[in-house]
Amino acid sequence: MAEQERMVEAILFASAEPVTVRELEARMPHGSDPAEALVQLRRHYEGRGVRVVRVGDAWAIRTAPDLGFLMQKETVETRKLSRAAIETLAIVAYHQPVTRAEIEEIRGVSVSRGTVDQLLEMEWIRFGRRKMTPGRPITFVVTQEFLDQFGLESARDLPGLKELRAAGLLDNRPPLGTIPLPGNSDADEDEDEAPGQSELFED
Repeated sequence: MAEQERMVEAILFASAEPVTVRELEARMPHGSDPAEALVQLRRHYEGRGVRVVRVGDAWAIRTAPDLGFLMQKETVETRKLSRAAIETLAIVAYHQPVTRAEIEEIRGVSVSRGTVDQLLEMEWIRFGRRKMTPGRPITFVVTQEFLDQFGLESARDLPGLKELRAAGLLDNRPPLGTIPLPGNSDADEDEDEAPGQSELFED
């Protein structure tokens, strides 16, 4: 088992992406038990500078959260998503699997193809299964890359409103009573008319 631990450690260390147990089994000698090796390895790294963490159905080696400041550059350029993209991403994350029509119903406005395409290109959302309703619409779900980006083991670990604001992902709540103008075919083009994303979350 100690040798299997070393193998798993080597694979996780060298991999740019999280690795599933099935992928570990395919790389390791026949008869190996990577799942047990992961348990031992995770225990070995407790309290150290890096941790063995679960990301969805895969595993990765990541810097301990309290040491993240050591990895920051002096100048950090943050690219914020548009309000429309934030709201769409939040709805997918908190209501997945969800269809485009359901996203629009929750937001109260249309969702532009550009907004969805941006999130797909970032690989933060992906197409899910078709819904068993008339027309069998496609659904959207968050990806493993999304979970990895925010250090989540699963979508159940999503943060609340306060954590999202602290991370700079939410702006302040817009004035109460702000609603989209009637007849607007695509409210994503005018983000000021979109409902506040604060209403999408609960503390």
